[in-house]
Amino acid sequence: MSNLDKLCEAQCSTHAVGNTIDTIINPRVKDLGGLSVRRLLPIAKRRMIGPWIFFDHMGPAEFAPGDGINVRPHPHINLATVTYVFEGEIMHRDSVGSLQAIQPGDINLMVAGSGIVHSERSSDAKRASGQRLHALQLWLALPEAYEECEPAFYHYPADTIPVVTVDEVPIRVMMGSIYGVVSPVQTFARTFYAEAQLQAGQSITIPNDEERAVYVVQGRMAAKEATIPEHTMAVFKRRSGIVLEAVTEAKIAIIGGESLSQRHIDWNFISSRKERIEQAKADWQAGRFPKIVGDDEEFIPLPD
Repeated sequence: MSNLDKLCEAQCSTHAVGNTIDTIINPRVKDLGGLSVRRLLPIAKRRMIGPWIFFDHMGPAEFAPGDGINVRPHPHINLATVTYVFEGEIMHRDSVGSLQAIQPGDINLMVAGSGIVHSERSSDAKRASGQRLHALQLWLALPEAYEECEPAFYHYPADTIPVVTVDEVPIRVMMGSIYGVVSPVQTFARTFYAEAQLQAGQSITIPNDEERAVYVVQGRMAAKEATIPEHTMAVFKRRSGIVLEAVTEAKIAIIGGESLSQRHIDWNFISSRKERIEQAKADWQAGRFPKIVGDDEEFIPLPD
């Protein structure tokens, strides 16, 4: 059994539900640079939802003046990170030269490819004033043909992300093509990621695809046979016409897409090849990854 499997057996809670929902995943709490996060993916019983292999819900957290988030420089390979902020701001820096404040509604897509290093901190201004921070961070496994692509960074301001109203429910289409709308955000496999805000009693039909899930950021949702509580993820069976109803006012994230081949994960490294992860670990220990200009005095060491 891998370290991830042992951790998930000890900390993760899942249960099967019925004819519509395959599994409900309850989060485990992790510390991320002074910020507690709820981690939903990966777990031993469910490594991926389509190409999505990692899902963290940060906050909401209150930072007093003088305090802030401090995720020191760390590496990634063979994946893409997606950061989305509901409230507050995260300052992103990386080894391809990016320096970008991520603000509410923006999409930050960082493509690790053959290898990238990044940090996530509070800006000097936000650290001085204090802030409330609330965000999601997801990782996409890259298809094998793109795993070793050149590292890159893409920033999409909030006003470039399309919104569609379906049955009076506003839906932001962050990535992919769903509900008749195509997001401008770069993708590498068939995938989707959307946010919906529902009032109590409103319903939403979940898009059809090979794999899909809904995370309840706020509120409570219900399928025919079960309630989906706040801060849980419902993974759906391969059935069409799945409809969810908001029991209370609710905010949800919808993810899904095509199934990819098996991926191996160790710390911040994901790859279709175990030997590639071992090489990345050795490279990080030996200092062979590129540095971040302006943030190269600290780093997160490889875990024992």
